[in-house]
Amino acid sequence: MSDLILDAAEGVIVPVRLLREADVESALGALGQQGQGLAAQQEFKGKTGQILLVPDARGGVEQVLYGLGQGRGSAVRALAAKLPRGTYEIVRKPEDNTEDEAALAFALGSYRFDRYKKKPDERPRLLARGADVAAVRAMAHACALARDMVNTPPNDMGPLQIETIAREIAEQHGAAITVVTGEGLLEANYPAVHAVGRAAAPGREPRMIEMTWGREGDPVVAIIGKGVVFDTGGLDIKPSAGMRLMKKDMGGAAHALALARMVMAAGLPVRLLVLTPTVENAISGDAMRPGDVLDSRKGLTIEVGNTDAEGRLILADALTRAAEFSPDLTLDLATLTGEARVALGPQLPPFMTDDEELAAAIMAASEAVEDPLWRLPLWKGYAEALESDVADLKNDPDAWAQAGAVTAGLFLQRFAPEGAWVHLDIFAWNPKGRPGYPAGGEVMAIRALFRLLQDRYG
Repeated sequence: MSDLILDAAEGVIVPVRLLREADVESALGALGQQGQGLAAQQEFKGKTGQILLVPDARGGVEQVLYGLGQGRGSAVRALAAKLPRGTYEIVRKPEDNTEDEAALAFALGSYRFDRYKKKPDERPRLLARGADVAAVRAMAHACALARDMVNTPPNDMGPLQIETIAREIAEQHGAAITVVTGEGLLEANYPAVHAVGRAAAPGREPRMIEMTWGREGDPVVAIIGKGVVFDTGGLDIKPSAGMRLMKKDMGGAAHALALARMVMAAGLPVRLLVLTPTVENAISGDAMRPGDVLDSRKGLTIEVGNTDAEGRLILADALTRAAEFSPDLTLDLATLTGEARVALGPQLPPFMTDDEELAAAIMAASEAVEDPLWRLPLWKGYAEALESDVADLKNDPDAWAQAGAVTAGLFLQRFAPEGAWVHLDIFAWNPKGRPGYPAGGEVMAIRALFRLLQDRYG
């Protein structure tokens, strides 16, 4: 991602004024007659996302008025797409909107996935005097990384590519990294990861990627991301419509790596453990079958009722590995269930935890940075739906329980470390573009989680 947020600039810099509806009258009073006439013609009232480009004598843009409605600075996400190319500077904004928030919103709204375009669009840039430009860039780049990874097609984003990205992050920040691949997963006791990924073609073998960073003795924070680079559904094959977007099934791993990058760039005083079990759920003669009983790192046996419920299997081994570090806090992120979308739709990811204090802190962080989340319960009444006649538990709950997102969370809870743990069932995708949120890969929850970590350990 090129730097669209600048700490210095030369040439023409166009001023931008962010206005709530109550501020519009006074702002229009400062315009000349031509500007006031233009505002009246366009019925500029400062409503959310409204923009007024005030021309200069040469036909360029003299200044920009941009409406926030009655809300906060997150509306700035939609600004970049409405501006002609050039360099801008926010010279007026509500007092409760910080320079950092406005600059980050502009950067997030500027994102485009143009890797496969012959001629990428030139985007407007923002001079962010008064902002912590380095911090804004670090977060914007991390978010762009996650979105790029999700958007990249699976022929260019396989297990090896995720490993390469993890190694680049580790090298940049001085983290230690180990990778266990293919048959080595059995020797290292990751049997569920191996079972899910063993059907993949040569060169796309399953792997467990483990990264550690920070000082010994600091609180251990474990971040785990589901890395299914493509999900056919396995032998319980998905229909073509259900398979079309399964390049994004590694969204949990992308988010975990992006969040880890934020933590390391900020130098938070934690001992970071990042685990990204990475597989392709492919179909071959060696694919796991419905009815197979798998071992797990924890020693619990798992009956495979449905090969399309594979994400929870690889997360089970990763959560067990995280428990061996006795973490103070464990976060797992996964594009896990369609039922989470049925419950809350594509824009509002659910999280699950039994820790009331942690849940309150997550909601507070979510609201502080306008990164929406909503809590679903780990309802114990559905736990018996995971009971198996032949194994310790099964990966597909009985149909009577219905709440697929909750039962998936209950499955993972069987493997989660003791203490503070939260599971996030993210979508990582915008099925419909809207101002500031282009269709395609989307980063969800990690800005809230980063604020949580700042508040808890910073």
